[in-house]
Formats: sequence, structure tokens, C-alpha cells
Amino acid sequence: MFRFVLTGEGALYLFNMCPQQLFEIKVFKEKHHSWFINQSVQSGGLLHLATPMDPLFLLLYYLKKADKEGKFQPLDQVVVDDMFPDCILLLKLPELEKLLQHVTEEKEIDKKKYYKYSKEKTLKWLEKKVNQTMAALKTNHINVGARVQSSAFFSSHQVSSDKEEDYICYAHGLISDYIPKELSDDLAKHLKLPEPSASMPNPPSKKVKLSDEPVEAKEDYTKFNTKDLKTEKKNSKMTAAQKALAKVDKSGMKSIDSFFGVKTKKIVGKI
Repeated sequence: MFRFVLTGEGALYLFNMCPQQLFEIKVFKEKHHSWFINQSVQSGGLLHLATPMDPLFLLLYYLKKADKEGKFQPLDQVVVDDMFPDCILLLKLPELEKLLQHVTEEKEIDKKKYYKYSKEKTLKWLEKKVNQTMAALKTNHINVGARVQSSAFFSSHQVSSDKEEDYICYAHGLISDYIPKELSDDLAKHLKLPEPSASMPNPPSKKVKLSDEPVEAKEDYTKFNTKDLKTEKKNSKMTAAQKALAKVDKSGMKSIDSFFGVKTKKIVGKI
């Protein structure tokens, strides 16, 4: 188990001792999946995929950590981890010194080499990784335009119709899964990628009390007669026949409700 540079937490990798090579382990898992093995059905259905991985992605964590001291150090003093002691296996990989030239400055004193993290070299190396990823995406005819818009939240006018820019954005996103967030941001600037559109701030809730001061009405609503408003609103919905009936003198007339009311019985008796 090695430390994953993006999160700083442990992750499983496959280390092949002969030949010495590092592989990344990806697990494919579905909710309902099983394997047919001979005459039986095995539940679980996990699929583990091992793909070759550049060890520099794992070494970046230790190189950046040692860079805080601001001095050149031997590699066996840089790649040290009490929580993940297997990290020393990375030092056994062939041509490691040649790989380190892409991300470090190097000095040799008394036939011993010392290294120091180089941000400038690292960005150039990551740019090459982005270009290699772009080439692989194009070779496999993978359409990335819609994925760039949905994953990066670019507005429609920000995303160029040029497919080359879409491939760069998508490849940058894939590489960013293996590097720290601040390095990913530096790489985006190095590649001159468009910045994601800032989300519009939500309006304050009407229920939130914004101030302790009493709120004063901007208009004097007492000047309106509520009764007149109701009458005007009622008249506006009346038909022509209803308006004509309303003008009739109804004095002495009984309401139609009086014909359907409960009759009161008179009790006659002596007191």
C-alpha cells in the first residue's frame, strides 16, 4: 500500500518485482453483478484492472513535502513514511534517477546525488502528460466536448467550439486526479485554460432577518379604503345582468336564504 498523492491517504497498488514495475489497481463494481465460474455462480462480481503507472506521481508527495525545508537531500531521506513503509520500494524501480530529472533539480557531491523539487520542471512534465492523454483520447475517438461542459461547469459562451480546447480541458481533468489541488490549479494556468464560471450568488431568504432596525414602509398603504377595494374588485368580476340587478331597489324584499331557514316553533302555555 502506498500513499495516494491527491488525498494523502493509503491506496492499493501492484508492485511487480520482476520486472520491477508499478501498476495502478482500479476496481469495477456494479450493484448487481456475478461471475459464472465453471458450473457455479459467484456473487460479488468485482473486476480488478491493473494498468502501468508512472511512479513520479507517487513520489511527488514526498518531493513537495521535503521542498518545505528548502534544501537538496538524498532520495533515501526524502522518500520516508512511517505510515506507509512500503514506499521505499519505489526507490528500487529501474531508471528512477532518469525519471527524477523531470521534476527535480539535481546536485552531485562526492559521487552522491541530492535532489530538490522543481515546480517549473514539474509543470513542463505534466504538460507532456496532458498532451499524451489528449493523443490517446483522439486515437480512441472519444468525444469529450459535452463532458467538459458538465464536469467543469463552463457556461455555453465560454466553451469554445474548437475540439482541441475541449481535449485539453478533459485531459487536464484526468491528470488532476493524480496531483494535489494547488498543483492542478498551477497546471491550468500553465496551459492557459479558461477559468470555470463563478456561480451566481443566491438572493437572501425573505425569512432571514437582515437588520435589527425596524423596517419602514416606503408607501402609505392606509390611504386606500379596503372596503372600496373589495367593492371595486367584486364589481369588476360581475356580469352585465348582475350589475343591472344590483341597481334594483331591494327594500322590503326577503333574502332567498330566509325561505330555507329553520322555522322557529311557538310554544303556547300558561305561565
